[in-house]
Amino acid sequence: MQAKSKKQISLSRRNTLVGISFILPNFIGFFIFVLIPVIFSLALSVTEWDGFNAMKFVGFDNFVAIFKDRVFKGSIGKTAYFSIFTVFFSMCASLGLAVLLNQKLKGKAIFRCAIFFPYVASNVAVAVVWNFLFRDIGPINNFLRSIGIANPPGWTASTDWVIPALIIVNIWKNMGYFMIVYLAALQDIPSSLYEAAQIDGANSLQRFKSITLPMLTPSTFFVVMMLTINSFKVFDLVYLMTEGGPGTASTMMSQYIYNQAFISWSYGRSSAAAMVLFLIVAALTAFQFRMEKKWVSYM
Repeated sequence: MQAKSKKQISLSRRNTLVGISFILPNFIGFFIFVLIPVIFSLALSVTEWDGFNAMKFVGFDNFVAIFKDRVFKGSIGKTAYFSIFTVFFSMCASLGLAVLLNQKLKGKAIFRCAIFFPYVASNVAVAVVWNFLFRDIGPINNFLRSIGIANPPGWTASTDWVIPALIIVNIWKNMGYFMIVYLAALQDIPSSLYEAAQIDGANSLQRFKSITLPMLTPSTFFVVMMLTINSFKVFDLVYLMTEGGPGTASTMMSQYIYNQAFISWSYGRSSAAAMVLFLIVAALTAFQFRMEKKWVSYM
């Protein structure tokens, strides 16, 4: 009995070590590539450092300086503008495509792959193609002229249209992934609910409103969370397409952080701006989790 107990303890320890061995690489990666840089960035935010000379403690001077900077204050508004429209229209487009491709359509697997493909495409390729499409003599403006619009938008060359252009590209690139999320959720909804509602006389719109949308609230919560976080930290697509221009018309918070660190060599201000971005995203995430109980239904 004692030998058996020792054997069970040994087996339990071995299973524990196996489990730890699976999660340890992830923890090591998180510690090295996330936790340490975040702590270092927090320390840098209260110092003045150009990467070469000695660090100088300046307290909250960096935070005061960035909030006096017109470009930084503008980047907050531009990021919010970009995020609000990206989240809303990406969610609507993803849900609409998922509902459409959940129907019995011929060749729907091909359409699913085609819509999902932009998500895995290289950002460099996406930026190059869309910059060509948005040119004044490009296909989009030529089409708009052909339907009677004499002065089509300047898109990425216009201070008024550059952010809408970036929103369009971002939606096009990412909606395929969230379409798959919604599609998986739609296929988990029991068909018996629709059959019962149909017997009760509910039409398609009523079934969608009373069954589909409530059953999709957990997936919608996930989609909104991911879209909000991703849109606030967007960088590569904006940098590749506009580099924050024309002027500072499309300078997002992440672009401002990059410019301060690698163009102005002001790591303190860059880290301070990064901390502000972190706090904004953390506050929005906390708010969304708080509101989750009011509208998300786990049936």
